[in-house]
Amino acid sequence: MSKSLYETLGVSENATADEIKKAYRKLARKYHPDINKSPEAQEKFKEINAAYEVLSDPEKKAKYDQFGDQMFGGQNFSDFARSQGAEVDLEEILRAMFGGAGGFSSGGFSSGGFSSGGFGGGFGSSGFGGARYRTPDLDVKTSITIPFITSVLGGKHHITLDNGESFDIKIPAGIKTGKTLRVRGKGRSYNGQRGDLLIVVNVAPSPDYERRGDDLYKTIDIPLKTALFGGKIEVETPEKKVTLKVPKNTKNGQKFRLKDKGFPKSGGGKGDLYLVANIVLPDVDTLPEDLKECLEKLPE
Repeated sequence: MSKSLYETLGVSENATADEIKKAYRKLARKYHPDINKSPEAQEKFKEINAAYEVLSDPEKKAKYDQFGDQMFGGQNFSDFARSQGAEVDLEEILRAMFGGAGGFSSGGFSSGGFSSGGFGGGFGSSGFGGARYRTPDLDVKTSITIPFITSVLGGKHHITLDNGESFDIKIPAGIKTGKTLRVRGKGRSYNGQRGDLLIVVNVAPSPDYERRGDDLYKTIDIPLKTALFGGKIEVETPEKKVTLKVPKNTKNGQKFRLKDKGFPKSGGGKGDLYLVANIVLPDVDTLPEDLKECLEKLPE
């Protein structure tokens, strides 16, 4: 599970409180706008303070350790922070997400700043107090892999969230890889609201079927005798077992079309199912001698 807040402060996930504080102080000095005039310094300074807001508080840190970057919609913290816009108060957003009044009075620089550092207003008044902020993204993104046959027929898939909550979701027939399903009310919570769970679907390959557009292809074995003289064989299709009439003189690779038995179309209806003949030859060593002699006399 990705936990980019630790990366923001340049510490490991196992860092002690003292190590986190030391790393924060070092970075805060480096990127403070009164010291560092580079264009990216102010943004970096805000991210450092916001990361420390969480990691310096045992309760917030425990919550973040449990859910990681899923609390930021699956983004790393830097991308999440920058997606909120330049005028937002990142600290306030994180306080709202993690709960509590927050602040740095117990872990680092209070509103008075350095007592002898000459930073004036200090870090508590670095330009983002009282700013308007947008509601954090409460949606949670994840992905699943479903069996090929489920993509054809539809069905259910069991989901277990990181918080231990589990439930079944409905998979519609005709779903394809890359499609996103939305499950309402299964995301993160904030101020009485709850986001959604966004599930990107991957369809596993099938050992039996190949999809080409809305048509399905399946290779079927046909005994040599049936191919030569005709007959019937039973074939499994996605929906049920069917009996296929095989005409005499069937060739290897010959296709049999089952209309409307393929993949569901987005506008309704289905494609076709094509059964591709694979003629199974007998082991010549098992054939009777008289039959082998007859076969050897056949023209080239």
